Amino acid sequence: MSRADQNDDVWVVVPVHNEQQMIGAVVDGLLEAFPNVVCVDDGSTDGSAAAVAATGAHLVQHCVNLGQGAALQTGLSYALRQPGARWFVTFDADGQHRVDDAGALVDAVRSGRCDAALGSRFLGAATGMSRRKRLALRAAVALSPAARRLRLTDTHNGLRAFGRPVAERLHITMNRMAHASEIVALLAAGPWRVEEVPVTVRYTAYSTAKGQSLLNGVNILFDLSVRHTGA
Repeated sequence: MSRADQNDDVWVVVPVHNEQQMIGAVVDGLLEAFPNVVCVDDGSTDGSAAAVAATGAHLVQHCVNLGQGAALQTGLSYALRQPGARWFVTFDADGQHRVDDAGALVDAVRSGRCDAALGSRFLGAATGMSRRKRLALRAAVALSPAARRLRLTDTHNGLRAFGRPVAERLHITMNRMAHASEIVALLAAGPWRVEEVPVTVRYTAYSTAKGQSLLNGVNILFDLSVRHTGA
């Protein structure tokens, strides 16, 4: 049985905004292991939607840019409606993540060890990451009460896997980059067993240029840490 056949109950959700350069290769790589991929084109102004349409992935489109959190929620809602969907993965569109790491996260939840598996570049590796980025991400963990409760090392990794009960309860309301902290807070507030899995994140000039500013990321974490202190 091929890897894709083994994962026919898994849906991979990829939020996409102006990723024409990378999204075709990212989706093609995913489809080698996961037959069910849904890309949510979040109001792209380039050829991202056409690039997705040329692959075997499902395409859902936002008419305007709503933010990555909104794209993830749209993708999860779409995937939850599909027959046989039991496991759900979130995966970035910029080429930073490895398909094999997504498989390791699915294995963790499918085995019953946990209800949600979160990728950690600090337990694994982060190639090409700047010292400033590393310090900002460490600060993000320190500022998050939910991350401390779950004993996480990495709060802003877009590579995650959930079982269906968790996916059904994840109602992401923070549309833009604060959604990552919101997901951690939702997991900490629920009855879920959460496990971090070592992954490799590959920083390139392209992916670094696509990322948010480090100061903005830390400010988001501070706001959310105050908001969820009682969670």
